Amino acid sequence: MPVVSRSGKVEKAHIQEGDMDIYHIWFDLKPGTDERAFAPALSAFLDHMRDEGRIEAWRMMRCKLGLRPDDVREFHIMIETRDLAQLDSAFKAAAARSGETDRLHFTANAMVTNVKFGLFRDWPDWA
Repeated sequence: MPVVSRSGKVEKAHIQEGDMDIYHIWFDLKPGTDERAFAPALSAFLDHMRDEGRIEAWRMMRCKLGLRPDDVREFHIMIETRDLAQLDSAFKAAAARSGETDRLHFTANAMVTNVKFGLFRDWPDWA
């Protein structure tokens, strides 16, 4: 499974079971939004978060051939964090309402609608 790692390279995931919390975001683009403008805006935001150490890796997927349940949105982002403390740091940075992180977050967020969130962990997670 390819992911965009902290180094900025697309790499094969090599995360061991139990290592990560994975924050999921499902959404549609707002009507009239150019998907070619959205992709680099999202990359700029999440790469910035990764480069600041607020997330470990991320990936974005798009529904193929319309094969999805009715209540699942067209796009899906998975954001990997070491733990809930790192995820909390990412949330606080995105909610700061000032600075570069806010500008990048607002730019990408303004293009999406019908957003749903979930938090999952690798399982089983016992040693």
